[in-house]
This record gives sequence, structure tokens and C-alpha cells, in this order.
Amino acid sequence: MWINQAYAQVASGGTQAEPNTFLMQLPMIVMAVLLFYFVAIRPQTKRAKEQKTMIEALQKGDEIITSGGQLGRVLKVTDSYVVLEVDENIKVTVLKTAVQTLLPKGTLKNIEKE
Repeated sequence: MWINQAYAQVASGGTQAEPNTFLMQLPMIVMAVLLFYFVAIRPQTKRAKEQKTMIEALQKGDEIITSGGQLGRVLKVTDSYVVLEVDENIKVTVLKTAVQTLLPKGTLKNIEKE
């Protein structure tokens, strides 16, 4: 008899408001978006900005590595291309976007030639 009364009380008290599940999950969603931004988006944009600055600052005499792994000294810089000297009397023209790393001066002299 006591259990039937409990069911009756719950059924008759229809004034309880259900909590909004979206509002309860909102802080978790915000935290996930912020985490994704700081882990994935921000470092990528920072790296792209540094790469763009490095490519714009290329000048004659710089030593670089291309994305294909080719090492060389810059002979000429144009709007879209860079002419590299990879060995004596061997010149290669590559896109500026293929430049991956700017090496410290004198690096090519220290590399053993086989």
C-alpha cells in the first residue's frame, strides 16, 4: 500500500521542471572548442605565419633546404621562384613555397661531400 502512495505523489507533482540538457553540456562544449583551438588551430597558424615571414625575407646568399630535401645557396629571388646553387655550376629553380628551412650561414661548407 505504501508503494502505491509514492507513485501517486510523483504523478501528481507535475510542477517539476526538467533541466535543459544542452545548458548542462554547454560548459563541456566550450572547453572542447577551446582545447581544440589551443592544440590544433593556433600552433598551425603560428607556424604558417613564421613560414611566410621566412620566405618573404629570403635573399641572395641564404642557405636553405627545400621540401624535397635539396640543400642549396640562393642565387636569385623573384616573386614566385628561387634559383639555388646546389653544387658548383649546378643551378636549380624552385618555387618559393618549396623552401622549408633557412639554414645558418656556413652550414653547406661543413657538410661532407661524397
